[in-house]
Amino acid sequence: MVVLKKLENGFDILEIDNEFASAKIALQGGHIYHYERADDKQVLWVSPSSDLELGKAIRGGIPLCWPWFGMNKEDENLPQHGFVRTSLFHLESSQKLEDGSTQVILLLCDSKESRSVWNHRFELRVEFIISDSLEIKLTTKNLDDQPFTITQALHTYFEVSNINDVKITGLEEKPYFDALTTKGCVQKDAIIFEQEVDRVYQEVQDAVFLKDATRSIQINNQGSSSVVVWNPWIEKTKRMSAMNDDAYKTMVCIESANALDDERSIQAQENHTITAIITPLKED
Repeated sequence: MVVLKKLENGFDILEIDNEFASAKIALQGGHIYHYERADDKQVLWVSPSSDLELGKAIRGGIPLCWPWFGMNKEDENLPQHGFVRTSLFHLESSQKLEDGSTQVILLLCDSKESRSVWNHRFELRVEFIISDSLEIKLTTKNLDDQPFTITQALHTYFEVSNINDVKITGLEEKPYFDALTTKGCVQKDAIIFEQEVDRVYQEVQDAVFLKDATRSIQINNQGSSSVVVWNPWIEKTKRMSAMNDDAYKTMVCIESANALDDERSIQAQENHTITAIITPLKED
């Protein structure tokens, strides 16, 4: 079942319920901010200080960073992570699939406002499949008569019991760019957190695993060979908007991305899809 609701402040959300899971998606930003399996707990972290409000990006869930990830290389005055997080998507379709899962497709097209920031014609489609796993596909179609280049990310915030108990595996021996030191490194062991971490991993083809004290989550990516791992830690969390001072303890970002060397050039009238499949694993 899919229900479209309008909050008192005019903010539109979709509520999805099926035999496998429940989810909530904001039309602003094409932004899923709740996913919870029927036999489990919330997978996505959302800041309690973040409001659902028109014109403000949600802190948490899975923001869509597009058509650039991070700062714009040509104009640092443009919004970080692009303009999509506060753009209003259109509900194209929703349906129950044969296996009982729910498919929702949202659509965003270029406009006078978008072309004033990024002068290209495009169609951006985000597809969600809500089941015992969460699948997200973000498809960019180039409607121009010339190619354009994008970087992007499915900026997934995962809820964890405590960052001190978190371990990320699957990125061993992968090269990464450390945004804090601006140096290139190679990951030797599993990732643990004892300080701020902000890294873009490259050459990632296999599954990544988030291991917490209370559960494990598997992340599979398609159309992407870069993965961002981020936790702001103590001091940066205090400086960030819509974040409580202790928020770093209960969240970690593992982002499916096309970033740095993994940027994508899309030819005229062609498209590119980046996919993330998020699966909570049942413990033995």
